[in-house]
Amino acid sequence: MSSRLPCATSGLASAELVVRTAGPEETRALGRALGARLFPGSVVALRGPLGSGKTCLVQGLAEGLGVGPELPVSPSFILVAEYQGRLPLYHLDLYRLKQRSEVDELGYREYLYGEGVAVVEWADRVPEILPEARLEVALEFAGGDARTVVLVGTGERYAGLLEGLTWR
Repeated sequence: MSSRLPCATSGLASAELVVRTAGPEETRALGRALGARLFPGSVVALRGPLGSGKTCLVQGLAEGLGVGPELPVSPSFILVAEYQGRLPLYHLDLYRLKQRSEVDELGYREYLYGEGVAVVEWADRVPEILPEARLEVALEFAGGDARTVVLVGTGERYAGLLEGLTWR
């Protein structure tokens, strides 16, 4: 669990928060609290095994951004899903992509460097496309429905997202 997506963080502020959620509702509540704090241009890099709760967390992020009533589902066959809330939400799922050229064809720069919120599932597949400043979220199984969630904010604004975060 201690491995992180590679980035050159010299000089950037960072903060780490490790939490345990008891089940899907708590994972979603964590996402909701984070979504309420996200800002224009936010990038959230998600990783974790299949079924670990990434999409559940994204649904909470969407709720925190005021997206509704249509909440994100696992975009298994859609590579990018867009939702409108107080900020646009771009949900990128890179699971099915095999080559970097496929990511380039998505026009990822528009999503990762725009004014909306970009949430990238399976971000560890192409870490080189991610901005240095970002929020990384790793989800791992912790027995039953419980999950261990490691949040790492790199960059002043992302580190600030984690300060005083309450979600229960």
